[in-house]
Amino acid sequence: MADWFSKISKVFRKNGEFTLGIYGSPNAGKTTLANRICLDWLGREAGAVSPIPHETRKANVVEHLEMNYNGKCLRMNVVDMPGISSKIDYRVFQKHGLSSEEAIERAKEATRGVIEAIEWLDNVDLALTIFDTTKVPFDQVNLVILGNLRAKNIPNIIVANKIDLPKSRPKLVYDSFPDHKSVAISALTGENIEELYKLIIESH
Repeated sequence: MADWFSKISKVFRKNGEFTLGIYGSPNAGKTTLANRICLDWLGREAGAVSPIPHETRKANVVEHLEMNYNGKCLRMNVVDMPGISSKIDYRVFQKHGLSSEEAIERAKEATRGVIEAIEWLDNVDLALTIFDTTKVPFDQVNLVILGNLRAKNIPNIIVANKIDLPKSRPKLVYDSFPDHKSVAISALTGENIEELYKLIIESH
């Protein structure tokens, strides 16, 4: 699998494109954001959104996206990563109506997805780390993601998502990680999404 990642990474860079990886915990809004970006710049969505955790269990690559902002054009490949989780319990899926067999298989797929998302770090040029601002940001999953990105010297933007919700606390994200580049948005409504595009362009 590592060889496959290496090969497609070389192809992306040869074409003058860079790879944007979208990371975060399950249901933080990764696919919603990927869909927003792809709709804005490609006219189509990237993948399906579901309230069931770990709906994205394999990295979803959308190639040849061109982002134009303030006179600058950036060609990229967007990768919607499987959700990162420190614990995957098949019983969680049963609560969403899956049978025991389906839940166990979903848990296995989700575990493989976490491994794949980590492996993709070797080929990501810029990461967007999605935080659900209705939850406490200083948790194990977020720290693991940020720690891995720092260890590999991958530029990162913290995306404080879901500011359209009443319990959203984006300031808590800023205060918890003041040394990181951050932006507060709603991937669902598109609120403040232009500021994110500006940071993506500036980070390249």
